[in-house]
Amino acid sequence: MPASQAEPASGYAYGIAAYSIWGLVLPLYMKALAHVPSMEVMAQRILWSWLLTLGILAAAGGLKGLAAVRSPRVLGTLVLTAALISVNWGVYVWAIATGHGLDAALGYYINPLINVLMAGVFLRERLNRLQTIAVGIATAGVLVLTLESGGLPWVSLALALSFASYGLLRKTVKIGATEGFFVEVTILFLPALALAVWLVRDGGGHFGIGATETALLVGTGVITAVPMILFSLAARLLRYTTVGLLQYIAPTLITLTAIFIFGEPFGPWQAVAFGCIWTALGLYSWSILRDRRAAGRAVPAVEPAH
Repeated sequence: MPASQAEPASGYAYGIAAYSIWGLVLPLYMKALAHVPSMEVMAQRILWSWLLTLGILAAAGGLKGLAAVRSPRVLGTLVLTAALISVNWGVYVWAIATGHGLDAALGYYINPLINVLMAGVFLRERLNRLQTIAVGIATAGVLVLTLESGGLPWVSLALALSFASYGLLRKTVKIGATEGFFVEVTILFLPALALAVWLVRDGGGHFGIGATETALLVGTGVITAVPMILFSLAARLLRYTTVGLLQYIAPTLITLTAIFIFGEPFGPWQAVAFGCIWTALGLYSWSILRDRRAAGRAVPAVEPAH
């Protein structure tokens, strides 16, 4: 999107809604399913997301938009995004269920800085001095957690890398938001169905056992599909950097939920690491806003057409 082109308010609304659902509603929902194996939750999310999205497309007459998948490039990109989002979902479900909500929050705090690095590598966007310093401070925060735990914070890094890569690829593929998401869950549908059937036949599945569990598993389709579609709409309407800035909403809500609702410990090492990340994000945000104001002053007024 050109610097002189205003970003639509609807893009902000979609982004804020998506990140609020991911940051508050989804952790609470997944915590209610913590006793269900993560792989079963994953399978049910995919199956019910597919059914819900199919209904949305059919009702809106959007099935014609799937013609874009005839392009090998579009299909190949969506195969990659499907793989990335399945990794992201799986790690997130496991993290919330096993008391690693703060690790998940840290991952989504790191994500915008991964966006900056990827924009530099793949979109040829140069890092300015403040952004370079921000990435360095964030790296220091990751190193603090690495030293404290005796290993890399793999949950945080897996979430950050998978979602940043997903967002970058989804921004470049030429297909509607809902249509693209439907193709992704269609790609994942058969493996998810096979797993769900195997769990039922093996007697280890929770679907159909109790009314509450079954309702929650069916509801994973709504809690998964709705924010994904909203995010895809926001990513297409807003600048990539704006999407990164809005993303702070989700980890902030996850952090507050993990500490004050789930009761996860927040010790001095975590405080130092999060302090590094928050400082880095502050510098990053300031650099984005400063550059945007400078670009606005540098763009001449457009003469009205006669």
